[in-house]
Amino acid sequence: MRVLGLDMGSKRIGVAVSDELGVIAQALTTITRTDTEQDIKSIADLMCQYDVQEVVIGYPRHLDGRPSDEAAGYVSFGEMLTEETGIPVAFWDERLTTVAAERVLLEGDMRRRKRRKVIDKVAATLILESYLASRQGTREKGE
Repeated sequence: MRVLGLDMGSKRIGVAVSDELGVIAQALTTITRTDTEQDIKSIADLMCQYDVQEVVIGYPRHLDGRPSDEAAGYVSFGEMLTEETGIPVAFWDERLTTVAAERVLLEGDMRRRKRRKVIDKVAATLILESYLASRQGTREKGE
């Protein structure tokens, strides 16, 4: 079962996709945001292309766990995506994923200009990896 991971931002949406078994996450692309309708269409097209059965969207929280100001907009976006595609959307805590993505790219000695181009899809990959790992842990426990 393929899962699509999204790292939402005001300017770009990072996209990652799992393998068919829903175990391994891979960075896919970055969508430059235009308007909500077009953003949903772009994501829906990717969902169709990769035969996605579930979507996980990074859910923004403050460090103390409270939802950030953007959280309600992300939930609304997820609901619209489900209405458009019929595919369920889950939300996953994205605290510090962009920081972690930046660290990974810095360790890889990637220049700032190149980092800006890939950081969103790397963050989406980290969100998706974390989500898939949590599901794998649930499966291993027999739940």
